[in-house]
Amino acid sequence: MTRRTNLVLCVLSIWIVLAPVASGQGLPSAPPRSVGLSQQRLERIGMLMREHVDNGLLAGAVALVARDGKVAYLKSVGLQDRERNVPMKPDAIFRIASMSKPITSVAVMMLYEEGWFRLSDPVSKYLPEFKDMKVLASDAAGGKATEQVVPAKREITIRNLLTHTSGLTYHWDPRVGAKYAQAGITHGLIQTEDTLADGIRKLAQIPLVHQPGEAFTYSLSVDVLGRLVEVVSGMSFDEFLRTRIFEPLRMNDTSFYLPNGKVSRLAAIYGPDESGALKRLGDGVLGEGAMRVCVTYPYEGPKRYFSGGGGLCSTVSDYARFCQMLLNGGALDGVRLLSRKTVELMTVDHVGALSPGSGFGLGFGVTRSLREAGELTSVGAYRWGGFWYTTFFIDPAEKLLGVCMVQLYPSGKATLNDKFEALAHQAIVN
Repeated sequence: MTRRTNLVLCVLSIWIVLAPVASGQGLPSAPPRSVGLSQQRLERIGMLMREHVDNGLLAGAVALVARDGKVAYLKSVGLQDRERNVPMKPDAIFRIASMSKPITSVAVMMLYEEGWFRLSDPVSKYLPEFKDMKVLASDAAGGKATEQVVPAKREITIRNLLTHTSGLTYHWDPRVGAKYAQAGITHGLIQTEDTLADGIRKLAQIPLVHQPGEAFTYSLSVDVLGRLVEVVSGMSFDEFLRTRIFEPLRMNDTSFYLPNGKVSRLAAIYGPDESGALKRLGDGVLGEGAMRVCVTYPYEGPKRYFSGGGGLCSTVSDYARFCQMLLNGGALDGVRLLSRKTVELMTVDHVGALSPGSGFGLGFGVTRSLREAGELTSVGAYRWGGFWYTTFFIDPAEKLLGVCMVQLYPSGKATLNDKFEALAHQAIVN
């Protein structure tokens, strides 16, 4: 065998070993037992997924569990599209809605590390429209919000935006939701002609529902953070995420809007009809009042609004790479996005008594105690989910992560995403 042939075979062998990583196909895989997990217990996840599909609660689902940086469980069940009889596959693309928020928080913290701002900075320093905000006044007797407004006692800080203590809210809020809708403010789950800059300017004109820093209210704060990234970086938000996060992490199927060639992989959205049976949701606007959504936003419309709080699409394997980066302390496969200390700061509770049911860090729900969690997890584990019932968790103590994705219009009958984290923890054997 010639020296040239030896060299070619060596290069080919290296390429074969590295090909799955180089092509962005997710994390490496390993037998469950080799990473201290029980195959039999992991199958409980699949059994619950199958039960949901067989009972007509879901059309299909994909779940992934990884430990020590290796995928020990990856399973898809049911159908991606029942009407076209398309099986659910592991590489199906899902609308991840509020699972966009942790990605936006990472983008913000990358700029924070580069010294562009302090978390205590008022956001008006970068977005002047948030200067001199007004707040809905409370009735002195009942403590309820009124139509009267008062000046904000303090400015909204970047930390307030990261922790949802800004006083902003969402369209479902009975106090200002209708005002959001009347002003044409979007939440990212519907087509709009606006850009992110347009929407955030409109948002700043609506009164806050409480004084900044005085309550925890899940909100459009993260869309504001997306606009902050644009102003500070000089890049559109989608370009920043693509070039600074998705391409370095090889999250090849994560984006706000899908190219035509990937639309066929987008899972259809289903929801219960009047009788409770599962039906595919059409192309029109869904819901009533201020909180209206449309399932076609990832591939139709002007594709101009990049909602950091709810607009991204992804796959379980892509999102697992994002989770593993955080679990590794900010780095993956030789690419470092954040320092270990920054991830530590992001994943501890920052809201305390303002959120009595669960802790919240800089972009994640955080387990403060097992008694408070009420389910199998670990203190310090963090997680979040999305409007369409996608969910993920990261448990640093156990070096464990999980991602579970479905596409379901909110319904109280499906419990898969509520039980997923506990089922994954049940599988730990050593």
